[in-house]
Amino acid sequence: MRASDAERDRIADMLREALAEGRLTADEHAERVEGVLSAKTLGELEVFIQDLPAAHERRASPAYIPAPNRPTDAIPADPDDNVVAVLSSAVRKGRWRAGRRIHAYSILGTVEIDLSEAIFEYRQVVIKAVSVLGNVEVRVPENVSLRGTGGGVLGNFEVDTVDSTDADAPVVYVEGWSVLGNIEARPKRGKLVADILDRVNRKVDKTLRKHLDR
Repeated sequence: MRASDAERDRIADMLREALAEGRLTADEHAERVEGVLSAKTLGELEVFIQDLPAAHERRASPAYIPAPNRPTDAIPADPDDNVVAVLSSAVRKGRWRAGRRIHAYSILGTVEIDLSEAIFEYRQVVIKAVSVLGNVEVRVPENVSLRGTGGGVLGNFEVDTVDSTDADAPVVYVEGWSVLGNIEARPKRGKLVADILDRVNRKVDKTLRKHLDR
């Protein structure tokens, strides 16, 4: 696979750390950096750090895989929940169960879908949003992934792309169309999915117990 500039920079940073730690001489560092800058593939880059601790740490850590741009699970065509606002407002927030598909329609109104405290029973949730001279706002916890597909006609469609560091975290897909209206989705700062936190805490507790038992 061809190497990107970001990957070359990452390998160069590892070499710089190795030089600072005394693992490489100045001549070795200069020679390897020169090779990194001219490397064309990822395999060529790995050669320059294969005798350094950083290479073994990279192999030990699981590969980071971003969330797909489209749902991979079978999502039903019929919604589990309809949120409709016509010349009014409609809100879903608090502790509620998020289904696999949610439809939100705003016509001269405001729809708020707040998933920051929701119970995620499914790993993938699709929100279909339509706004005509209205407003649809979606808020998600910070530790889930977020994707968006859509657009606007004299309107706004804005979804922050977010990748969770947890491979098992839920993924929220916002699909929509805005006509003279607004659709936006972003994380709600300070809000986290509780079951992900519990799983992380269990991992930390297990690691601490292992160290204490030694």
